[in-house]
Amino acid sequence: MTRRQLTTWGVTAFALLVILSNTLFIVDQRESALVVRFGEPVRVINALGKGGPGLNIKTPFLDRVIRFDRRNLGLEADQEEVISADQERLVVDAFLRYRISDPLQYYRTLRDDRTAAARLEPLVNSALRQVLGSTTSTNIISGQRAGLMAQTKADVARRAQAGRFGIEVIDLRIKRADLPAANQAAVYRRMQTSRQQEAAQIRAVGEQQKREIIAGADKEVAITLATATEEAETTRGQGDAQRTRIFAQSFGRDPGFASFYRSMQAYDTALGQGDSTLVLSPDSSFFRYFERGAGR
Repeated sequence: MTRRQLTTWGVTAFALLVILSNTLFIVDQRESALVVRFGEPVRVINALGKGGPGLNIKTPFLDRVIRFDRRNLGLEADQEEVISADQERLVVDAFLRYRISDPLQYYRTLRDDRTAAARLEPLVNSALRQVLGSTTSTNIISGQRAGLMAQTKADVARRAQAGRFGIEVIDLRIKRADLPAANQAAVYRRMQTSRQQEAAQIRAVGEQQKREIIAGADKEVAITLATATEEAETTRGQGDAQRTRIFAQSFGRDPGFASFYRSMQAYDTALGQGDSTLVLSPDSSFFRYFERGAGR
């Protein structure tokens, strides 16, 4: 084989290789492909719900293949300041998850990921302002966040469908919803004052209840003491009456014993302490039982 023939075969092989490289292409199962001819889409390969990954053929030098990711895509929206229904300013940081459901429509409307992010971010922020602006800051922060996010997601999906973006909105969430730095100190002071008022009210109620309990206990003590004193006086009076009756019966039976008993009581009262001094006549009747005894 001559040198000219070798050169001819080499050029032919190279041309065939170039033609094949511009004719055959592989579409991964994780991506979709759009074949474009002179700027106009001609067919879609491996779109959602349709097969077609693997080796494919296109017209060489005329067709161009644009690839799109079939997996879930994310958009981190910039911080947005939202005014809630109770006129509270909140800085909201949200993210969006979506995927390309219609590559052809996505290409016609958004072209590429950069344009998609530029179109979707203001749409997300607008939906957040509209939905979150109709409720209070408490609901946004904790109370009804899940429901509000579902409502915002539905609004974004509706707008994306109306705009023919060719995407499917999967999820939309708030990563953070905080007060602006300029308002945090004032809000914290207001919260502190509110908690102090609640604590003072609770202490006042507790103090009132304590006084009521103490007053009730004092009343019960006074009633119990009065009842006990009354019963004691009644019992004491009954005992004194019975003692007097017994003494009267005893004195009536034996006047001498009665006189002796009264004298013993007088001795105990006058001399029982040991520090009494009596000046009496030797023949005083006070000491008659010292002289003659009880038998007399």
